Amino acid sequence: MKDPFYAYILQLQDTITSKLEEVDGTAQFREDLWERPEGGGGRSRVIENGAVFEKGGVNISAVHGELPQSMQAYFGVQDADFFACGLSLVLHPKNPMVPTVHANWRYFEMYDKNGKIVDQWFGGGQDLTPYYLFDEDAQHFHRVCKKACDAHHTDFYPTYKKKCDDYFWNAHRNEARGVGGLFFDYCKVSEEMTMQQWYDFVTEVGDSFLDAYIPIVQKRKDLAYTPGQRDWQEIRRGRYVEFNLVHDKGTLFGLRTNGRIESILMSLPPRVQWRYDHHPEKGSEEERLIAILQHPKEWV
Repeated sequence: MKDPFYAYILQLQDTITSKLEEVDGTAQFREDLWERPEGGGGRSRVIENGAVFEKGGVNISAVHGELPQSMQAYFGVQDADFFACGLSLVLHPKNPMVPTVHANWRYFEMYDKNGKIVDQWFGGGQDLTPYYLFDEDAQHFHRVCKKACDAHHTDFYPTYKKKCDDYFWNAHRNEARGVGGLFFDYCKVSEEMTMQQWYDFVTEVGDSFLDAYIPIVQKRKDLAYTPGQRDWQEIRRGRYVEFNLVHDKGTLFGLRTNGRIESILMSLPPRVQWRYDHHPEKGSEEERLIAILQHPKEWV
């Protein structure tokens, strides 16, 4: 399973970065190839200072070797080796009317010392983080997510939408990072799903990403905005940084497995503010966003 999925994310990276360059119109992705001393490596692509995207990355990696002791304790195993590959992307647009987006699709195998697979699973998802909330954008994003899920199981969308709301939650702020999407993990063989069926599901979600996000970008990228709205974007970006550094499992996994630090932290925006005890004005669009983030809603 690892070979076809790795081939898939290589192709998906090409598809996504080509489309994003087309939408931006000026900036292009810089590519870095890197190797991990313990085994494996990756292909990072980062875009900066574009007409549309202030910063973004679309990275793939495939790493393998002995599972670090900290991760063996986490998984409750001993003397295990692993293979992990995936594509992870984050895009921070320049215009605060365009939402930030994150997506990730990954595959993991664990082996005993004889090289036998003792566990394997898929994971991933995609989620939207607006600074100014246009309800129709959140509805569109979730409709595309639901369509991809419904093609495989009608329970998938409500289940993985709820998991997304629960996962991307800044508990120390008592608010969601954004308006959600999908989050799924430890997708293993069961009575209902084979690994091939999980592969088909995860790749369909991956293929849906551009349909979910690009129409929103095209609709909002040329809207006018004020310096005050830009300030709000940078304040909300601070919440994004807090989640990634405090709660995100992918960031922690990369750090614990000696991943490439520049690739791991490419998700961080270039300009961020932390205002002391900042609160939006009563009755403002900013306050409306916070109210919804504190109480995640159903979009479709």
